[in-house]
Amino acid sequence: MTTERPHIAIVGGGPAGLMAAEAAVAGGAQVAVYDAMPTLGRKFLMAGRGGLNLTHSEDLTRFMARYGSAEPHLRRAIEAFPPQALREWTHTLGQETFVGSSGRVFPKALKASPLLRAWLRRLGERGVTFHLRHRWQGFTRQSLAFSTPDGEATVAADAVVLALGGASWPRLGSDGAWTDILVREGMAVAPLLPTNCGFRIDWSEIFRDRFEGEPLKRIALTFDDRTVRGEAMITRDGIEGGAIYALSAPLRDAVLRDGSATMHVDLRPDIDEHRLAQRLGSPRGKASFSNFLRKSAKLSPVAIGLLNETKDKHASLAAIDPEYLAVRIKSVPLKLTDVAPIARAISSAGGVRFDAIDENFMLRAKPGVFIAGEMLDWEASTGGYLLQACFATGRAAGQGALEWWTHKPQPSSFEARRTAPRTSE
Repeated sequence: MTTERPHIAIVGGGPAGLMAAEAAVAGGAQVAVYDAMPTLGRKFLMAGRGGLNLTHSEDLTRFMARYGSAEPHLRRAIEAFPPQALREWTHTLGQETFVGSSGRVFPKALKASPLLRAWLRRLGERGVTFHLRHRWQGFTRQSLAFSTPDGEATVAADAVVLALGGASWPRLGSDGAWTDILVREGMAVAPLLPTNCGFRIDWSEIFRDRFEGEPLKRIALTFDDRTVRGEAMITRDGIEGGAIYALSAPLRDAVLRDGSATMHVDLRPDIDEHRLAQRLGSPRGKASFSNFLRKSAKLSPVAIGLLNETKDKHASLAAIDPEYLAVRIKSVPLKLTDVAPIARAISSAGGVRFDAIDENFMLRAKPGVFIAGEMLDWEASTGGYLLQACFATGRAAGQGALEWWTHKPQPSSFEARRTAPRTSE
């Protein structure tokens, strides 16, 4: 064992990287954070525009199930830093939280900037240093290589946490370029794919021009025997939104495998087919059929437009039998022809495979290098699960780096010589 203070480098200044920095500096390490962008936490700030859904208040067993096949690999980190602990940590930064009607947890400020400012201030006070406009280029001579506005720079460290994010919203910094670096190093990396993403649909020009940007509210979506309730948004070339995101993983896999996928939309999930058919069979009088549907079936203009868009080209909604029309309203088929680009996704799937790391998130093939956040091969729907796992794995990786240095029996293959300069810029 050693009693020296280790130098730990964190590459990536998002939630996972900053939490790794906090965990490492709390354990006595000298910590430096490197980020490619001119400011930190850009994607975190973007997430805050929607209210900053930090985590979820549901039972932890149900919470963990949201991570699917990655649940066994994330369980230890999240149980060590569960949703309640995340809320309490947020409170220590002067940002109180509340539970919304959906069970989601938000800061009372409903934005990320106050939390991020307080967090960076505290990290700075504890001795963490920040190096911006440092784009990671890989490893060289057992050091980290960066490109900077002043040229190439190398940084020696005793341990490293990589928290470079996925590939969604690349203009904010997380462009997934690190995958090529790790693959060249022989690491097992699953391809990055969009998740919590939209899908393309071949809308008619009439429907696209009239309903682009219109929300479908209080609907239920079904695909592959799974149904979710929520809202969706019509886009110019398809559909996106919360309910879509909840099904995006199986929909994406089906589209990539088969070339397309068909999901079904229940426009009136709160009424059964029989009662709906009775309403549709009532006298219409002099009302237009669209007004009749609006009043009798409580359908919005965009919902009626969707019915027209998906009906037989030569049929008229007014001529359809009420019982069959009720069935159709309860199950509108939508054919998804492609997945929206990863740059427009909320998050990404894929990344460093769990069999390439140990239980402390250290790369088995490169001792002293730890992975956290979206770089890992997991995905989860929106609702607080994304940020929770980023915070928890960041904390685990930071603690893992500190513990590894403290107990390592001999110098690692990564560690630079103790006489080497810490940075060369």
